[in-house]
Amino acid sequence: MPATLLSVRDLHAGYGRAEVLSGLNFSLERGQVVTIIGPNGAGKSTTLNALMAVLPWRGKVVFDGTDLAEVSLEERVMLGMALVPEKRELFATMPVEDNLILGGFRAMRLKVPNWRNGLERVYTLFPRLKERRLQLAGTLSGGERQMLAVGRALMSNPKLLMLDEPSLGLAPLVVRDIFRTIARLRDDGVSILLIEQNARAALEVANHGHVLETGAIVLEGPAAALARDPRVIDTYLGAARKSG
Repeated sequence: MPATLLSVRDLHAGYGRAEVLSGLNFSLERGQVVTIIGPNGAGKSTTLNALMAVLPWRGKVVFDGTDLAEVSLEERVMLGMALVPEKRELFATMPVEDNLILGGFRAMRLKVPNWRNGLERVYTLFPRLKERRLQLAGTLSGGERQMLAVGRALMSNPKLLMLDEPSLGLAPLVVRDIFRTIARLRDDGVSILLIEQNARAALEVANHGHVLETGAIVLEGPAAALARDPRVIDTYLGAARKSG
């Protein structure tokens, strides 16, 4: 089994004639957390949408040994790619537990034995979801909705979990809980591609990082080294460091 789970070469994508990504190159090893940080409008969410074939794209993307050139969104999900979108996109009028069970569609289709046991894994990670399992998803707080979105993705037993701005709009204490969960998943060997504006939190939890600016990667390296890089400190960590 190759160590590289995801290989992205010369990735271009955009909206209509407006190209947002201009030739991205990065890879992700099994069991690692790779983060892409950068300002608003840099192309972070576009990267994930291209990888999931939500947007037209060109380049070469290989996932778990499969070239994704002709692979549809649905087929990518079945291969083991799971995206937690920025807007979370839950079924608001359904209870928490039903949202989670729907997340198990891939595992059910693949006839994974005892796939419903994934519920207990999610409830162990997020005890609050267990308390609210009969509550409608639309009545949850922002932090609880983010927990549910991550839990629903984990129910598919993915090979790669892709998180789009998981801290967006959440209170600092909730953000701390979310990143603690990401660290726990990393320690359990889950492969994660993390798109995040909160550079400090992202680099603390990641193995490797990339800085994306105006559709191009301008810096990359081990996350700990990036966190010490003067350019990253000045641009992304300076204000946080002065205030905290």
